[in-house]
Amino acid sequence: MQPDWYAAWRDEAFEQLTAKNARLEKDFRLGHWSRYNYDLTAGTLSFSDEVGVKVVSEIQIAGSTSAKADNWLWAWANSNLPRNLLGDAKLVRAFGEEKGIDDLAQAYVTDTSNDLEALGWNLTGAMVRVCSALGACRSPRGEGGALYLV
Repeated sequence: MQPDWYAAWRDEAFEQLTAKNARLEKDFRLGHWSRYNYDLTAGTLSFSDEVGVKVVSEIQIAGSTSAKADNWLWAWANSNLPRNLLGDAKLVRAFGEEKGIDDLAQAYVTDTSNDLEALGWNLTGAMVRVCSALGACRSPRGEGGALYLV
């Protein structure tokens, strides 16, 4: 179940995320570096070129998509992830529980629109909005899904 206002709120959150990511691109050229690397032990995302690291950011993990399962798994529900990178995802869960938004409060969200990447970006956008994060990125995974970092 979702409140009547949730779809419009989620769409606004995605628009805000798009604007924030555009700002990060403009200010830090994030789409132009030849390499990126996330370090879940250190809780960082770095962008580099052949000379070295150019930009480093602290991260939180939003969640992941799975092409095999055709769903999203919130980071707070994934026991394989470092606990220190799940604080923002837990805030989203609490927000979802308080407002009655199943997509934010349940561990798994099924891809009903047949667009797994859009599902991942929409839910990541919700996290960016709830937590006032600066932006987000998507890192493809081998089985066809992706890890979403905020």
